[in-house]
Amino acid sequence: MALLEVTDLRREYVLGDVTVHALRGVTLSIEQGSFVSIVGSSGSGKSTLMNILGLLDRPSSGRYVLNGEDVSTIDPDRRARLRNQKIGFVFQNFNLLPRTSAVEQVELPMLYDPRSPAAAARHERALKLLQAVGLGERAHHTPSQLSGGQQQRVAIARSLVNEPELLLADEPTGNLDSRTSVDVMELLQTLNREQGITIILITHEPDIAAYSQRVVTVKDGRVLSDTPVTDQRDAKAEAARLRAEPEDDEPAPPAPAKEAVAP
Repeated sequence: MALLEVTDLRREYVLGDVTVHALRGVTLSIEQGSFVSIVGSSGSGKSTLMNILGLLDRPSSGRYVLNGEDVSTIDPDRRARLRNQKIGFVFQNFNLLPRTSAVEQVELPMLYDPRSPAAAARHERALKLLQAVGLGERAHHTPSQLSGGQQQRVAIARSLVNEPELLLADEPTGNLDSRTSVDVMELLQTLNREQGITIILITHEPDIAAYSQRVVTVKDGRVLSDTPVTDQRDAKAEAARLRAEPEDDEPAPPAPAKEAVAP
C-alpha cells in the first residue's frame, strides 16, 4: 500500500523578474515500509521535493496524498499537526539546541503534540529511545559533550519520539566520517527492517543511496530515473567488520617474537 503519492508536482519561486522552476511535474509513489533514496546534485530539486513531502512547503500545483489524505492545499495548522504526528526529520546539521541535554532534546516534539503523555511518561519514553540508539549513558550530555555521530543519534531518537509513519533524512551522513556514517546507516536500516518505518533518504552520494531499497534520481526538477537497488549494502555487516579493524591512528599490534633457534 502506498504511504504517499505525488502527481504532477510543481514548485515555482519568483525571484524579482525571474521564475525558478524547482520542480517540473514530479510523479512518485512510495510504499509503506520501504526505504527510498532521492539522489541529485545541488540544484536538482531534491531538497524542494523533501520540503513538500515533509509538509514544510506547499506545491505550486499538483497533488500530494499522504496516507490517503490529500494534503496539497491543507491549511497551515493541519500541516503542522500532521508534521508533528506523522513525520520525523533528521538533518545534516543535527539541529540540536546547544544548552539542552540529549533527553530534553528528544522530549521536545512531544510538547507540541496534544496526544502527549504527562511529564514523567515523556521523560521515560525519551530515555528508552536514547537507550535504543545506544546513548542511554549520555542522556544528560549537551551537544558539545557529544561526538558528531552521537549528536545524529540524538536527532534520530528525537525524530522517532512521536512514532511517525515516515522518516525524512536529509543528508544525515553529510557531516560525518565514513565509519560513523556506516553506524548511522546501520541504525536507519534497523529501523526500517525491524520496525517497518518508511524512510526517505535525501543524498548526493551514490554509495550512501546504496543502503536503500530503491533510488529515485532527480535532475532539473524532474525524475530522471527510478530503479530498485539490486545489490543493497548491509550496514550492520559493514559496521561489524569496521569495528574489528584497528582505527587509522591506532598502532598495529606488535608481531610475535620469533623463538630463538639453538645453534
